[in-house]
Amino acid sequence: MKKTDVARLFADAEEHIGREIRVAGWVRTSRESKNIGFLELNDGSCFKNLQIVVSPSVFNNFKEIANTPVGTALVVEGELRATPEAKQPFELDARSVEVEGACPAEYPLQKKRHSLEFLRTMPHLRARTNTYSAAFRVRSEAAFALHEFFHSHGFVYVHTPIITGSDCEGAGTMFRVTTLDPKSPALTEQGEVDWSEDFFGRETNLTVSGQLEGETMAQAFGKIYTFGPTFRAERSNTPRHAAEFWMIEPEIAFCDLSGYMDNAEEMIKFVVSRVLERCGDELKFFNDFYDKQLLERLKALVDAQFARISYTEACEILEKENERFEFKVEWGCDLQTEHERYLTEQVFKRPVFVKDYPKEIKAFYMRVNDDGKTVAAADLLVPGVGELIGGSQREERLEVLLSRIEEMGLERADYEYYLDLRRFGSTRHAGYGLGFERLIMYLTSIGNIRDVQLYPRNAGGF
Repeated sequence: MKKTDVARLFADAEEHIGREIRVAGWVRTSRESKNIGFLELNDGSCFKNLQIVVSPSVFNNFKEIANTPVGTALVVEGELRATPEAKQPFELDARSVEVEGACPAEYPLQKKRHSLEFLRTMPHLRARTNTYSAAFRVRSEAAFALHEFFHSHGFVYVHTPIITGSDCEGAGTMFRVTTLDPKSPALTEQGEVDWSEDFFGRETNLTVSGQLEGETMAQAFGKIYTFGPTFRAERSNTPRHAAEFWMIEPEIAFCDLSGYMDNAEEMIKFVVSRVLERCGDELKFFNDFYDKQLLERLKALVDAQFARISYTEACEILEKENERFEFKVEWGCDLQTEHERYLTEQVFKRPVFVKDYPKEIKAFYMRVNDDGKTVAAADLLVPGVGELIGGSQREERLEVLLSRIEEMGLERADYEYYLDLRRFGSTRHAGYGLGFERLIMYLTSIGNIRDVQLYPRNAGGF
């Protein structure tokens, strides 16, 4: 008999009621009550469990089956029966129960609530808990929705290099990639590391962004997006930072800052709508156990018109409330999470784009505005998280870009290919980056980035 997914049973119960079926999954709970046993089985195909009923009239080893240890992998055959008067719509009357993988009593995930800190100590097992089962299903559906959105809007999906020789952000927080012997590297006559002897013949690193390479494709295809891992060697031990994370980075030719914000707003609303539609059980779980306002907030986002204000206007608002902030606000400072959340949660009560930041606190590739002091950059701030998206109109003027590279102290030789884009058929273009894990944090109200990643990578260890 072919195995049937539990998700299929919940999607089309009438097709299976009264029929013999086979299911396979892991025991979430087991109990014995009045000479009848109940097992809750989860097969990973959906958030819901299937109730298995075992009877002593069918099983000689009834006591053993009715008390099957949590975590045991079972294959069960029986008749699916409707249960209109019970909480669950149906249950499986077991005819046979086969243990595929026994689970001993020392299995650490017994039926009780575990702290997220405790579960981080066992990332190989925590996906079996309700929290992570829900979080990673939301993550899967959100990723699929992102591809749906960009594909339906004519974007080409490109894969940019993981190993690179340039620092997109100019911050120097990159992981070095080398084959040189760390105990005895090749040295120059000046006693410095001779990178010409390394595998690539130069100093190389793990990418912090696929943006620069993505721009090369946008100047040929018009609209592209990347979706892949990026790396930052920042020792930021905060709930919002990780050394390895995934980024969605669209680039759009013949587009200005306003066009980027239009696309980003439409994209976020599309993804949230799809997750609301496809992850109802998971979001209800998070709404019940993590944030009672989650569903209300997500639905409000879909219907909201995002606000748009300048950085200068944001500073004027925040400076009036400086006494409430740990980090005081003045024009030229980099806005902190507390400032971002105040704007979106207290002032506007909806998502907010803050645009036209001082050029000194932004990357070299952002287009300098006519005032010479600010750049055409915009960050999307959302309630509960703060910054979710960062993007800009890119600097398409060759001489201005050269000046910015010099100002930032970057090596021009590392960016000659990037400068060529400005020499040969340059266009206005814009793009943005969405930290995928921060999106999942927003969708679930999980407060730590380590809890929306399978194997989080952070300073000090895995």
